[in-house]
Amino acid sequence: MPYQDKGHLEIEDRGAVLIVRVDGGPHQLFGLDIANKLHKLVTRVDHDPNVRAVVFTGAHPGRFVSHAAVRWLQEEGDAGPRLGRRGAAAAVRVAKYVDRSRVLSALMSRTPMRGALQLEHIHRAFLRMNSSGVLFVAALNGSTLGLGAEFAWACDLRVMADGDFFIGQPEILLGIIPGGGGTQRLTRLIGTHRSLAAILEGKPFTPEEALANGAVDKIVPQDKVVAQAVELAEHFGKRSKASVAAAKRSVYFGGSMSLEEGLHVERAEFFVQVKTPNGQDGMLSYMKTTDVNGELPLYEPDTYAQALASGSVHTPRSTKGR
Repeated sequence: MPYQDKGHLEIEDRGAVLIVRVDGGPHQLFGLDIANKLHKLVTRVDHDPNVRAVVFTGAHPGRFVSHAAVRWLQEEGDAGPRLGRRGAAAAVRVAKYVDRSRVLSALMSRTPMRGALQLEHIHRAFLRMNSSGVLFVAALNGSTLGLGAEFAWACDLRVMADGDFFIGQPEILLGIIPGGGGTQRLTRLIGTHRSLAAILEGKPFTPEEALANGAVDKIVPQDKVVAQAVELAEHFGKRSKASVAAAKRSVYFGGSMSLEEGLHVERAEFFVQVKTPNGQDGMLSYMKTTDVNGELPLYEPDTYAQALASGSVHTPRSTKGR
């Protein structure tokens, strides 16, 4: 039976935070429907100044996302001609530009280029998340493998359920390798050697191993995963949306370049932010507080704690003479 998409996203609006439950059908699979809806979601939150964070969790009670729909991968792999590395590199390079054009994309989707276009479409959704001013948190309510793990790696923070669950890249056991970014994102999270060893073996991490390796940020009881993820989302979502976007682009994209190139990315992002009204107001407020209290605000523990909680440095009333 040909592969048919059955996935969708269930969105719960909590104001500044959206809780998005990923429903991948009976087997909780990640397919093109979810990728398409993910693009629409990123567009929505990027254009809504009131949305500061998105929490993803699985609609299945014991799985975040099982993995990619294997039938989809197999059929697309079998549809086109066999390619060597040079041919494949050329195909995915073309797909990168075609995917940005609706007309060309519609035409090329009827050709053997279709698989490369679909893969590019998924990668672009994840990259859009990485350059967004919205914080994306994966609330791993259960196990996840392959493209599900790659989806989690593409988020900014990860909270995982404690228990008999796992997360990892098993693709090599099917005679393939990760294709949704696993070789790159996992490597950037946990380091080259540990990532390579995990990908070569195909054995997933337990929650404890994932936490120890830096692949997730917290492990909590399963019934507290979403609540903990929302708490993190609300905390980090208090930061300036424009500054969050600039920081994410500098880290995600500049951090994988040479030092000189990465510093160039950082400088460019910095010069944009330092001239914004938000950046100017923050620095003026900091100087005013220094003048009022006679001390640098970030060297006053209470003021620093307040800034961390609220997401910005406020001008407190003077405490002199009390």
